[in-house]
Amino acid sequence: MSKITVIIADDHELFREGTRNLLSKEKDIEIIGEVGNGKDAIEQVAKLQPNIVLMDIAMPVINGIEATRKIKASQPSTAVLILTAYDNDQYIFELLEAGAAGYLLKNVNGNELINAIRAVYGGEAVLHPAIAHKIFSRFSPVNHEKSQTDNKVEVSEREMEILRLAAKGMSNQDIADNLFLSRRTIQAHLGNIFRKMDVGSRTEAVFQAIRKGWLKVDDLA
Repeated sequence: MSKITVIIADDHELFREGTRNLLSKEKDIEIIGEVGNGKDAIEQVAKLQPNIVLMDIAMPVINGIEATRKIKASQPSTAVLILTAYDNDQYIFELLEAGAAGYLLKNVNGNELINAIRAVYGGEAVLHPAIAHKIFSRFSPVNHEKSQTDNKVEVSEREMEILRLAAKGMSNQDIADNLFLSRRTIQAHLGNIFRKMDVGSRTEAVFQAIRKGWLKVDDLA
């Protein structure tokens, strides 16, 4: 079984140590790097190409928002999971725009963090639906007419159906039950969607689909 590879990016050494000790106990998760600033995070991701980066926001040299933006530009398949003390709508907005796969606060317990890592790796969303609706509703589709053409070329009808259900916050299992398919089939479809859209997570895929006009904000209801 392949492990979920993770880099921890946080400027507090004690927090990194605690997070590493927590995650290292899980047989399916492997910590392959730790960094204390955004610049090192960008460099280590390029070098090690992890599945997931646990990213803080307030870090020296380059902050977590800009580091996320640069990582997603160069390594789109790496998912960035924000783990921060800042509960701020503007930060959430900027990080989603930068390509973050999810947003967690540091007051989550260990099981919640572990489950979030596995969820992001499996193509699930790690963003409360109410927050997602509030954030995504701030965007309007760009070049709607062209995006419809892009939709026909890039994404199949079945994939759009799955993306629409994913936008509602449904789990992979719920989508599978709804469409009378296996969970593994849904994961395969999501993998194809991510590859075609050049993203690393469900949150990014939904975000881009709304920006392109493929989905409407009402689809999140």
